[in-house]
Amino acid sequence: MEKTFRDYEAVDVSAAVKEHYRKMRKKQTVDYVQRMQKKYLTYDKPMGLWEAMGHLNKLIDVSDPDLDLPNVQHLIQSAEAIREDNRPDWMQLTGLIHDLGKIMFLWGSDEDGTSQAEQWGTVGDVFVVGCKFPDTCVYPEFNELNPDMADARYNTPTGIYEEGCGMDNLNLAWGHDEYLYQVLSNHKENKLPKEAMVMIRYHSFYPWHTGGSYKELLNEGDKEYLELIKDFNKYDLYTKSQKIYDLEDVRDYYQPIAEKYLGKGPINW
Repeated sequence: MEKTFRDYEAVDVSAAVKEHYRKMRKKQTVDYVQRMQKKYLTYDKPMGLWEAMGHLNKLIDVSDPDLDLPNVQHLIQSAEAIREDNRPDWMQLTGLIHDLGKIMFLWGSDEDGTSQAEQWGTVGDVFVVGCKFPDTCVYPEFNELNPDMADARYNTPTGIYEEGCGMDNLNLAWGHDEYLYQVLSNHKENKLPKEAMVMIRYHSFYPWHTGGSYKELLNEGDKEYLELIKDFNKYDLYTKSQKIYDLEDVRDYYQPIAEKYLGKGPINW
């Protein structure tokens, strides 16, 4: 029987997954996102790519109902599937690093939801803050727990945004996607194409790319984004398995690609 992915109503989905989304929906407000941007986008923690990858051996994504392996395994699985399909080298690298923003847990805190124990500010499907939460969010019954949904500025379909403003002008729930996107945007040696940056920034934005929500806020350019994310999502989602890789075994192949697009020096986190 073919494996079903992302079935949050399955009987074996852990209580921890559901509790993760309850906290995420309750606590990810406009104010919280602004505070996290200010706190984490400091770019003052230099660390090499491979050291960062190694740290994800210590993190299991509590929001993922499909995989309970250290996150570095998911990254290698994604990259290897992209490589097997002979996709461009930049896309292979994107698969390898797309979740690397989760290393936020190294300097995170329980209070912020950015620690190893409390991950509601790091992982999980993201949504737009500053406007009404759609019922395409995972566990939409938790939407009403968010104080912003009782605030007239934030609880309409467009909220604080202009209609048709486009995705790049939205504030999404804080997490590893936005963190890595901003870190790489600040990285002067970054030569990844725009397509890669879109894949990194929006791969967890399921209410949009899978749920079809936020039509009032989208513009023409976002249609291209949608095609890119749907293409990438095949490798992000459907490559999950219990196969174990050793990071050092694949490093010889990916290191030249990483140096081509990200340079040889450290990245400032």
